[in-house]
Amino acid sequence: MPVTHTSVDAEAASRLVAFGMRPKQLPARDVVYGELVRRYGEDNAFKALTHAVASGLGLMVLEVTQQAGCVLAATDESVFEIKMDSYARQAKIRERRETEKVLHGLIHLATAALGYPRPDDLANDTYIGRVSVEQVDAMVREAARVLDERAQLAEANNDPLADAPELEQAWRAYARRPAAAATKDGRMAADTTRGMVSRALRFLADQGFLVQVSDEQGGTYRTTPRYQIQVRELAADAAFDDLLALDVVAVAGAGGTLRATASDTLQ
Repeated sequence: MPVTHTSVDAEAASRLVAFGMRPKQLPARDVVYGELVRRYGEDNAFKALTHAVASGLGLMVLEVTQQAGCVLAATDESVFEIKMDSYARQAKIRERRETEKVLHGLIHLATAALGYPRPDDLANDTYIGRVSVEQVDAMVREAARVLDERAQLAEANNDPLADAPELEQAWRAYARRPAAAATKDGRMAADTTRGMVSRALRFLADQGFLVQVSDEQGGTYRTTPRYQIQVRELAADAAFDDLLALDVVAVAGAGGTLRATASDTLQ
């Protein structure tokens, strides 16, 4: 016999999806949200209905837990997909050229790799990573240095690189920008790499993926369960593995606390 859903069920599933679209809302802070999450985990029919509601809105349910809540991702061409222009407005990016898009993509990739540098970190639901503006900037710069060395070696051997030219240009463009510079009023200049990283991390915090814990190292943040779920999806991307394979992320101890790489001394 086919499962039938009442309008009450549909409303409840829609409400759960709506909660998931509020990035800083958590089940522990809302009794209704917590009850809907519990029902999702215990009622397969309600779970399927929630997925159907999300799909109809151009969304995909990645995971639903009491720690992270309902974590959603927009499908291709969804009205909820964050386009570069929208991200630029939210992150206050002045330039929206193709190179700028790639640069910010590199920053987000490095942030995810620093937050969860080992497979065990992503698998451990209790793991909390930490990232800072200076660490992310140092990682991208070190990756740029490694890739530049590879490019020079390949050129010396007359062995053309397989990477897309625009990606190579983006790495070099990042390396050429100053890491930090102050404006007349003492603020960090917007066109420096640390200024770019700072805006990217604030954007992730606004989305409920990071929480700022101090102003040290240009701004230090801890990861959230919501971000961990998102990075699990990202980890399937070859670019994530390629960045980790450059061996520019260093980890100290079983606790997973990040220590600075040699490139952190760059100013």
